[in-house]
Amino acid sequence: MLRHLTPAAPGGGRKTSVLRRLSVAVAAIAAATLIPAIPAQAAAFKVLVFSKTAGFRHDSIPAGIQAIRELGAANDFTVDATEDSTAFNAANLAQYQAVVFLNTTGDVLNDNQQAAFQTYVDGGGGSVGVHSAADTEYNWPYYGQLMGAWFASHPAIQQATVRNEDRAHAATAHLGATWSRTDEWYNYRANPRPNVRVLQSLDEGSYSGGSMGDHPITWCHPQSAGRAFYTGLGHTQESYADPAFRTLLLGGIRYAARAANADCRPETGYTTLYNGSTTGWSQAGPGSFTGGDATLTSQGGMGMLWYNAKEFRSYSLKLDWKLTGDSNSGVIVGFPATSDPGAALDTGYEVQIDATDTPDRTTGAIYGFKAADLAARDAALNPPGQWNTYELLVEGERLQVFLNGSRINDFTNADPARSLQQGHIGIQNHGPGDVVSFRNIRVKELTSTPGGTSALRGVASNRCLDVSGASQANGAQAQLWDCHGQANQQWTATSAGELRVYGGKCLDVNGAGSADGTAVIIWNCNGQNNQKWRLNADGTITAVGANKCLDVNGTANGTRARIWTCTGGTNQRWTRV
Repeated sequence: MLRHLTPAAPGGGRKTSVLRRLSVAVAAIAAATLIPAIPAQAAAFKVLVFSKTAGFRHDSIPAGIQAIRELGAANDFTVDATEDSTAFNAANLAQYQAVVFLNTTGDVLNDNQQAAFQTYVDGGGGSVGVHSAADTEYNWPYYGQLMGAWFASHPAIQQATVRNEDRAHAATAHLGATWSRTDEWYNYRANPRPNVRVLQSLDEGSYSGGSMGDHPITWCHPQSAGRAFYTGLGHTQESYADPAFRTLLLGGIRYAARAANADCRPETGYTTLYNGSTTGWSQAGPGSFTGGDATLTSQGGMGMLWYNAKEFRSYSLKLDWKLTGDSNSGVIVGFPATSDPGAALDTGYEVQIDATDTPDRTTGAIYGFKAADLAARDAALNPPGQWNTYELLVEGERLQVFLNGSRINDFTNADPARSLQQGHIGIQNHGPGDVVSFRNIRVKELTSTPGGTSALRGVASNRCLDVSGASQANGAQAQLWDCHGQANQQWTATSAGELRVYGGKCLDVNGAGSADGTAVIIWNCNGQNNQKWRLNADGTITAVGANKCLDVNGTANGTRARIWTCTGGTNQRWTRV
């Protein structure tokens, strides 16, 4: 519709783009123990490659170091390489945006060096693990969490089919749905999927020796304030001459160093609406979308491709999108069935995709109603030509927008002529010259009824109920923390009224207390009333024994959970995600 067009600036020019420009100055020169970096001009960030081995040593390590140096020279980052563990100290690590564990093996860091690296990552640094980085530091639990899984075994080097599950991440966006390649394929001691965003997995039917069934091989995840990426590829020397693998490695480094953004939160329970097939979809209005490579690309318009097979009520909708230049599109939600795209815009809400426009009409805005948090949006946004991921979280009349895992808008419908509580979803083809592509459209329907395992997200804080430090000890404090989907944020509502974590621990009112402010902890499940909870329709959670509500007095990470007299406030309301 013409209302989506904006006047041209004098002379026909468009407004200056609001997109983020990453410009991070290089801090200090490398320590004397490091191999000198290849000179680079105006380097955007700096990377440390660590390749110390205390076990098997891969003959591909020199090729890997050289490949990363060449990637840095071509992509505006500088590279230092070392096998000296003393490089792991706070002062030295502070100059790097990412540290690459390149085919390390065995116990390579002492306690002080481990502590320095943990502080570095949790404080916002990046970690990249390549291949046998998963065969390292078995006695350090934090490292196992950071890498995502530890090595168990491997068959002989052979060809296998890699399934590329996430094709929006910078590491995998260049690949097709599958990738046939030769490498040494690790089996892992545990499946990392519940705690990471899986980017690639192996088809165990395509080779001999796979033992996991569901077999992730490349993944990423947030780690406190930092970022972690791991790939099991990279055993052979030939890997580091392979352009496709080098691009994968580059994307992982750029993600960890915050030069590229991605939604790396764990993801389970989603149903595919589009991943190559348009069954259930209909075009409304002029223009269309072309298909190919499991990607929809807009042409012409103003129209809309909408999912007519089902209406949705409470749900999380995720999709990947990419702009070509200063194009225009959007995702429309909450509208009744219609063949008129204008009617959909008049009865639902459009989450805008547009590189440049007024704040209430650019990427992340609820078009015409509420601008995105521009600082948060710009920090999370990848520029035109690169893929981004939206999550549109609809709960009642509330619509939250997440861009590459970061919340950038929080809107509540107050228009009686519209409702988000039931409706269809669609993607817009805006008009000639506006070329936008979409991939991997998927939805997870939400429910507030008891049963099942999920995170509990605070309405006021948008943070999750978390067991402090991922501890499994009796008495560990329940608190707020950024949602990351790991085991210490996964709560199972049982038929007995318990909220279980780790299988055998229950959310517990400390000492069976009933006073306002009594701490909420975890304890061995014992069936007593101080471990029974009632999930209410308004999102509050009542401690049965005390007849008071699960409450937090604040929104910051680390805010402790407690019980308090029920007020109905947003600090006492929770959603299951």
